[in-house]
Amino acid sequence: MTDDTRSEHGSDGGLFELTRDKLLLAALLFVGIAGSGVARRLLGELGYDGLGAIVFILGYGGMILTIWYAWIRPMDITGPN
Repeated sequence: MTDDTRSEHGSDGGLFELTRDKLLLAALLFVGIAGSGVARRLLGELGYDGLGAIVFILGYGGMILTIWYAWIRPMDITGPN
């Protein structure tokens, strides 16, 4: 949402306001951490400990890469002139 769109709808984008982006981020964090951890545990119990470790690394790493690409990379992080 741009600043113009927020002002048109009367929304100031507060920290605790539930938005679609925040829900998507929460779901991505949950799946990346808990989902890959549960998959790793289940594969380890089935005797595929090496495969479980690879699944966890790819799931957690994919989550980190996605968060960086979608939320952190587009930020304009520069100091004052």
